[in-house]
Amino acid sequence: MKKSAILLPILFVAIIVAYSSIFIVNEKEKALVLQFGQVKAVKEEPGLAFKIPLIQEVVYYDDRILSRDVEPLEVTPLDDRRLIVDAFARYRISDVERFRRAVGSGGERAGEARLDSILVAEIREVLGGVTSNDILSADRVALMSQIRAGAVTEARTLGLEVIDVRLIRTDLPQANQGATFDRMRAEREREATDERARGNEAAQRVRALADRTVVELVSDANRQAEIIRGESDAKRNGIFASAYGSDEEFFEFYRSLTAYELAFKEGNSSFVLSPDGDFFKYLGSADGVKAPKAPAALPE
Repeated sequence: MKKSAILLPILFVAIIVAYSSIFIVNEKEKALVLQFGQVKAVKEEPGLAFKIPLIQEVVYYDDRILSRDVEPLEVTPLDDRRLIVDAFARYRISDVERFRRAVGSGGERAGEARLDSILVAEIREVLGGVTSNDILSADRVALMSQIRAGAVTEARTLGLEVIDVRLIRTDLPQANQGATFDRMRAEREREATDERARGNEAAQRVRALADRTVVELVSDANRQAEIIRGESDAKRNGIFASAYGSDEEFFEFYRSLTAYELAFKEGNSSFVLSPDGDFFKYLGSADGVKAPKAPAALPE
């Protein structure tokens, strides 16, 4: 009985000491073994681990990728148009020992506050170096990459790894939206007016070129027509001259028929001529031969 009375307390104390010296690290965590506030061991692999009871303590840190939303902040780009920016970051604790030394006993809450200050500083620096049009445009990947690059360097000193930084919302302050929209509308209207003016100028150049081309084509066509007409007239006159030289009587007869056709056309004015005149010299001949003139009377 005496031995049992002695062994039971000893066994109980041994169980408590053994239980106090064992701790478990799961796959979602990393653990630091501290002794009087100093880091003695880092446990990153999941499973059972041991520490000295009463002397050492274990601090756990999340090993997953964490998300941090930055409070909306006001930035002033190069064109002095204030913007309200919302952003968030994805990060993880990559070096728990450095993280512990940087934030002390504040833990993850203190690390988040330090990360917030880094993100705010980088957002102000990057967005303050560009215009508001660049920030409000759909293509903001380059700006987010710059913010992330700066945050990665600063966060590394805290033992944090910044994986990504995204701009959620970039809006104008409510008080400035009306004036800003009016100015943007005026700028777009000015650009539209400039485009219309350039279009009208180009249209006038095209019309002037077309008009000049038309004049040149018509002039050249008229010149060629006059050349052809002159050549035709010369050829016609040559044919008439040749015909007149071959048979003067027939040529004169043909010309008289043409004159009859033009003179007796419907609608012409009426006129009275003597049938013995030269105009009707072929009409008084039965065989189409000009009637000979009567001989002049000899004086007695």
